Amino acid sequence: VVYQKDADTRRSPASITKIMTLILIFDALDKGSLKMDDTVTTSAHAKSMGGSQVFLEEGETQTAADLTKSIAIASANDAAVAMAEFLAGSEEAFVQKMNERAKELGMEDTNFVNACGLDTEGHVSSAYDIALMSRELMENFPEIKEYTTTWQDSIVHKTRRGEETFGLTNTNKLIQWYDGATGLKTGSTGNALYCLSGTAERDGMGLIAVVM
Repeated sequence: VVYQKDADTRRSPASITKIMTLILIFDALDKGSLKMDDTVTTSAHAKSMGGSQVFLEEGETQTAADLTKSIAIASANDAAVAMAEFLAGSEEAFVQKMNERAKELGMEDTNFVNACGLDTEGHVSSAYDIALMSRELMENFPEIKEYTTTWQDSIVHKTRRGEETFGLTNTNKLIQWYDGATGLKTGSTGNALYCLSGTAERDGMGLIAVVM
């Protein structure tokens, strides 16, 4: 740790929560229990998330790749919950896996209640814990950088209305102007205010900066 202030204070993490959601997605890819071309169907629950989203319709299908892209680039709550349900059967079961993985990483001040980071009683983390999970994602799954360094992309909605292209813009403006920026995740809610886990690499050295 180069610098820290209130590193262990429990706070609302907002969408930085999705770093753990992404870790579990890449864990599943690693184990072979998930493939990027798997088809995921959106439930009514996933559709109902609100906040930052890609406006999935109930019953709409998307590939795991496009949902993962939507989570990493556009911080989509609906995509995060759709993937959680696909991987664990329900968001609650997925959250249990999130908390188990957090314990494995030594995240002592974290308790997840949902998969996307919307304000919920008891859903907390700390700057230090977020740094731990950020390191896990960047070190073990460097392929995430393909998404987290993408400024703009798109997905295609296929619904009863036909096909419609939906644009994704990265919520992390640092990748536009900060030399060496590699990610990672922004978050903002009424309780959490503005949060960032920023990662960058220069001359072979990688740093993580977390602000809550």
